[in-house]
Amino acid sequence: MSDFSSGGLSAGFADPSRQSRIPKAARITRAQVAALAGISLAAIMFQVYVPRFLTFLAYLELPLLVTVYFSLMRRSPVIGILLGASIGLVQDALTPHQPLGMFGIVKTLVGFFAASFSQRFDLDHSAVRLILSFFFFFFHQFFYWVLDRALLGANLSFSPGQTLVLAILNSVVAVPLFRVLDRLHLG
Repeated sequence: MSDFSSGGLSAGFADPSRQSRIPKAARITRAQVAALAGISLAAIMFQVYVPRFLTFLAYLELPLLVTVYFSLMRRSPVIGILLGASIGLVQDALTPHQPLGMFGIVKTLVGFFAASFSQRFDLDHSAVRLILSFFFFFFHQFFYWVLDRALLGANLSFSPGQTLVLAILNSVVAVPLFRVLDRLHLG
């Protein structure tokens, strides 16, 4: 009983030294969680609905770019996994004629690897962001193709040339998108 009154056990809950043990990049406020969810949902809605009206924007993979950005900025593989899985599953659920789980699996891997890469690279340079966005788009498309063939037995075609062009376009869009997200201080 004296532990409670003297601050023994209760002090551990309010102890500021416990907060200092959590890496700053891993701490997330409620406002950041709400903004992260809102931006992710907006990217998914863009991916699902905008190409129906503006077909020339169908090449943009905004949910992937948002997954890459937040995974790179959080620098935590666990957060990257959770973010990639949630964005991918919501995208699967909202995309017509899409097997549930395909984008979830692929974006989970992208989130994990992006967060792992972020621990080794300085992400303040636009060139690094451009290269990583290019790499993760290509990885996303290739791994989706592998999963589609292996799990579903589908005969989805994979065109490396077209994928390279789309990866370049998405990585060029990623750099200004990442700058806008940087200004929101969400990373």
